[in-house]
Amino acid sequence: MKIGELDLGRRAILAPMADVTDAPFRKIAREQGAGLTFTQMISAKGIIDNVFRSLKALAFNRSEKPIGIQLLGRDESYIYNAIQDLKSLNPDVIDLNCGCSVQDVCKYGLGAAILDEPELLGRLVKTMVRAAGNIPVSVKIRLGRTRQKINVIENAKIIEGNGASFITVHARVRNDKYIDEPLWHWIGKVKQAVSIPVIGNGSLFSADECIRMIDETGCDSVFIARGAIGNPFIFKRLNLLMETGIDPGLPHIDEVKKVALKHLHLLKLDSGEEMGVRKAYKNLIWYFRFYNGISQFIEDIFSFNDLKALEEFIEAHCERIKNNLYSEEDLGKITQDFNNRVLFWAKETKS
Repeated sequence: MKIGELDLGRRAILAPMADVTDAPFRKIAREQGAGLTFTQMISAKGIIDNVFRSLKALAFNRSEKPIGIQLLGRDESYIYNAIQDLKSLNPDVIDLNCGCSVQDVCKYGLGAAILDEPELLGRLVKTMVRAAGNIPVSVKIRLGRTRQKINVIENAKIIEGNGASFITVHARVRNDKYIDEPLWHWIGKVKQAVSIPVIGNGSLFSADECIRMIDETGCDSVFIARGAIGNPFIFKRLNLLMETGIDPGLPHIDEVKKVALKHLHLLKLDSGEEMGVRKAYKNLIWYFRFYNGISQFIEDIFSFNDLKALEEFIEAHCERIKNNLYSEEDLGKITQDFNNRVLFWAKETKS
């Protein structure tokens, strides 16, 4: 798939996720075969007002390219001026978030709330294209507000008509929960309705599911979000499945350990040791959720406050996995809890 001068081939894209797709996460995903990564969702107003949190989330190294920046906003002047500032960073894509369904976002008329205002959506896209110049503009959307009020075709045509280079369709409506099955067939309907590339998104947790979405909908590529958390290997597995027809399956625990430890070190370099270790808790839980011993891992991990002790804990945990020293767990249920966005490790909410 080509986006402007960027040729992604058949590689998948790492979707932007708040408090997840920071620089360490993006670097790991790229090393594992993601064709393009995105920053976290960033407020256009935050960029203009020089809000530290927004500017830190925006920062990326040239070695991370190709990379996209996702903006949140509904004010044309903020969007225009924010993009003027962003152009000096030379991102490969600038995306408008019209897919976030969180109430704290939608109550301000942002994110998926914009889907109820097609005329505003058109003006925002037109403004972005005018401001971005040669940088491709994209929009991430949902199907509509409710399953009885799906307006994705109308919105997709507006996005195309105002100059966007591609559209990402999350196959759920604004009112859906992650436990609700995505309506993939609407991605296919959007693909038939517009001529620009369409990216599919919605409950992609395995390489097989990515292939099935592409085959069933005809979408040009896929956005992988929660399916990549603690599982950046999904990109490599998808690439191999496309090239050879064979999915190599879950990596050996030694490979998981190697990547998890690298992620831990990148977090330390990015945020300092104390904060890096705290940020690593949830990432490490996600890495090891596929293996027996995850319940004990969750019980113990929050007691470690320094890098060396945490590394030793991970090494010991992996040895126990390799030697089958943990009791059998209901890993299917744990995986399903994660897929449904349930914080199944209660202690994290207290840390």
